[in-house]
Amino acid sequence: MTEAAEHTVDRSDRLVILASSVGTVIEWYDFYLYGSLAAIITAQFFSGVNETTGFIFALMAFAAGFAVRPFGAIFFGRLGDLWGRKNTFLVTMLLMGLSTFVVGLLPSYAAIGVAAPAILIAMRLMQGLALGGEYGGAATYVAEHAPPGKRGFYTSFIQITATAGLMLSLLVILGVRTAVGEEAFKDWGWRIPFLVSILLLGVSLWIRLKLAESPAFARMKAEGKGSKTPLKDSFAKWPNLKLVLIALVGLTAGQAVVWYTGQFYALFFLEKTLKVDGPLANILIATALLLATPFFVFWGWLSDKVGRKPIILAGCLLAALTYFPLFHALTQAANPQLAAATATAPVSVHADPADPADCALQFDPVGKTVFDSSCDLAKSYLAKAGVTYVNVAAPTGSTAEVRIGDVAVPSFDGAALPRPDFTARKTEWEAGLGKALASAGYPAKADSALVNRPMVVGVLFLLVLYVTMVYGPIAAALVEMFPTNIRYTSMSLPYHIGNGWFGGFLPTTAFAMVAATGNIYYGLWYPVVVALVTVVVGALFIRDRKDVDLHA
Repeated sequence: MTEAAEHTVDRSDRLVILASSVGTVIEWYDFYLYGSLAAIITAQFFSGVNETTGFIFALMAFAAGFAVRPFGAIFFGRLGDLWGRKNTFLVTMLLMGLSTFVVGLLPSYAAIGVAAPAILIAMRLMQGLALGGEYGGAATYVAEHAPPGKRGFYTSFIQITATAGLMLSLLVILGVRTAVGEEAFKDWGWRIPFLVSILLLGVSLWIRLKLAESPAFARMKAEGKGSKTPLKDSFAKWPNLKLVLIALVGLTAGQAVVWYTGQFYALFFLEKTLKVDGPLANILIATALLLATPFFVFWGWLSDKVGRKPIILAGCLLAALTYFPLFHALTQAANPQLAAATATAPVSVHADPADPADCALQFDPVGKTVFDSSCDLAKSYLAKAGVTYVNVAAPTGSTAEVRIGDVAVPSFDGAALPRPDFTARKTEWEAGLGKALASAGYPAKADSALVNRPMVVGVLFLLVLYVTMVYGPIAAALVEMFPTNIRYTSMSLPYHIGNGWFGGFLPTTAFAMVAATGNIYYGLWYPVVVALVTVVVGALFIRDRKDVDLHA
């Protein structure tokens, strides 16, 4: 331990950390551009469906990149354990950069029809596969270079990259928006952030080509101790498979939902639900990220002293206990008019609960459903407007109505109407409902002059602080759980199932839960429950291994 304590970060260490971190920042930048531009991508590539379904589809395409991450982890993890850490994450970075560049060139739905969303989702799948191999390689590579007692500190710089990539994407988007104007940005300017990624890719590749292979992997290969079947050794042998499952449920699942709630869902909530102006929402998120980012390194450093487990589980527990009050506070600070109207003029939808044909879930897996029943019309409009409502049972066979305080706005059944007549009637009815909501104080969008910026940033900072607690030490915790010969494969899968599936599907799942129930906070139950499960499982089954020898 004396040698570890005396070790300082020298030039070669700085190159390892810089090259791994810069490359991973670029990959996250590429990946997060899509999430940051979900509303615009909805209009560009999913314009053939209704607005609510289109936004859910856009979130699903965003989640598609996460869905395939475990498969990328398996494929590239195997290559990393057979071929080496450095070569593998060079390939993943190249795939990521090229697929992002293609999105910037892709024609819209209006130009080429369904081919546009099909190609878009294909590129998202490519990004997901690449990212599935990137993170495990970078984290393993840095951890295997770190001296004993400093793995949490060293790998925390890798953990910064995800937030740094998101922040970089927000700043680039904001810069382009400011330079070309909002209308031009929505028309064609949104492509620029995707296209400039090719330049970032070139810089990152140049830096990473200067790296040598990790010492632990080189030593393992020299001693002939490498695994010839890393997939079998990782997942077909119960002792290691048990560790993979424990790592998933007891660490990465909770870490993932806390991460995506604090960064992605918070942004979606600001823009889609609270109707905060897009550029302002980006500025607020970027400010909170900038303030909280140093804590990734702090928690990584602290985990070298007290262990990874207590910090990660504490972050999950704090998030689960405070999400509901924090998001209520976010509503009050970002859109006080909406908060006031919700309190003084609560909205309810009165409909026949026994008629599933009238009240369906506001989720359309095919993308072509027209909501034309009286209940569906009411709920679809309110979900799109970000208005909280409660469901109230009405007499059997009755037509649904929306009640705003004491004011009732009857809906209508458009199923039997010819389509042109239905469209005209729906437009007239929505205009009337919109006026009734406005009269009750419900704003069409958040008034930027009334946004309490310090309060919003403060809430967002706390949300991101939880992210730094669960994410700062996670790379070191995962690397330390598995042996060198199957480390890349074994650590990558639980990380990417947790972050790809539990985390990646969070925005889609939460938004669908909100649309189905009418409660804008209902989607928070998803991360709260998952985080609490991780706290329980982690406390019972995770063993802290901060002092383990990675070369053994």
